[in-house]
Amino acid sequence: MPQAAGGPRTLTVVRQEESLGAAGDLDFALELLNKVKTGVVGPTLRLYRPAPTVAFGQRDTHLPGFDAAARACRDLGFEPLVRKAGGRAAAYHEGTLVIDHVEPQQDAIAGAKGRFSFFGELLAQALRSTGVDAAVGEIPGEYCPGEFSVHGQDQAFPDRKIKLIGTAQRVVSGGWLFSSVIVVENSAPIRAVLEASYAALGLDWDPATAGAVNDLVPHLDVDAIEAAVIGTYARYATLDYGDFGRLPG
Repeated sequence: MPQAAGGPRTLTVVRQEESLGAAGDLDFALELLNKVKTGVVGPTLRLYRPAPTVAFGQRDTHLPGFDAAARACRDLGFEPLVRKAGGRAAAYHEGTLVIDHVEPQQDAIAGAKGRFSFFGELLAQALRSTGVDAAVGEIPGEYCPGEFSVHGQDQAFPDRKIKLIGTAQRVVSGGWLFSSVIVVENSAPIRAVLEASYAALGLDWDPATAGAVNDLVPHLDVDAIEAAVIGTYARYATLDYGDFGRLPG
């Protein structure tokens, strides 16, 4: 794997063993970004399994069906939140792996699009290492569509492609946060809450594009995908390991 701009680096990997709650998990990512840009914390890779959440984009809140969409989420056991990043509603739960990658960089905005491309491909490589036929690129009808989404192809039905990873980025003066959500297990509740949410918002999409890694390779679980992600990241950076509980509060 080629090095990203900036050359060799060291990343501290921290595993968050328990969710801080839907809002707490999102807020902590922003706190981590602030600590990195001010030098309190070095480049960090945070991995965790989130509580059931539907993260709406800012544009969703302006649609007349937003309140109904939020109620539908709660009825299905998902906490509706509004994230600061763009895009449309995305859903995740304990069967997903969230990766928050933060690094300091003086002119962080300059490499924003390149980061989407680079880390999208890095994560696709991680999935391919486990036997998933993964590639970067938006597929027609996907939820929260993005140019650099990662999708998987069903080897038994080549025309069937499902979105597996959504990525988002927050850039501030002095640093960046790149967040990725990999849907690994138990896709049915995610598909159901997205169907309810998008119907309430009046947005068109194709529910067949929502799925999980183990819909394509049944034996895979979150632990296996986490190991693959860390193994692939080890080709991008020198990895150190830290204790989540010892991150500065």
